[in-house]
Amino acid sequence: MAGALVFSLLLIATTDQLFGHSTLAFVAAIVLLFVVNRPILGFNCPRCGKNAFFRGRFAVIWPNRICTRCGLDLDEAPPSQIR
Repeated sequence: MAGALVFSLLLIATTDQLFGHSTLAFVAAIVLLFVVNRPILGFNCPRCGKNAFFRGRFAVIWPNRICTRCGLDLDEAPPSQIR
């Protein structure tokens, strides 16, 4: 995720230097960041469904270990995978 952010910033800066201001570079950066961050939206608590990456209204790059809504320990393997 951090690599995609750096790549997006370099894409915009390089395009600015070579061709001048381009809206297409910003669109490409936004699409790239959306595609890279899409898997984060599927990492939800198995009990209540709250996303583990969100802290209030903000998303961070590391997930919670314990669900802030129901208190489930997200570090443990789901019961279906324990043998």
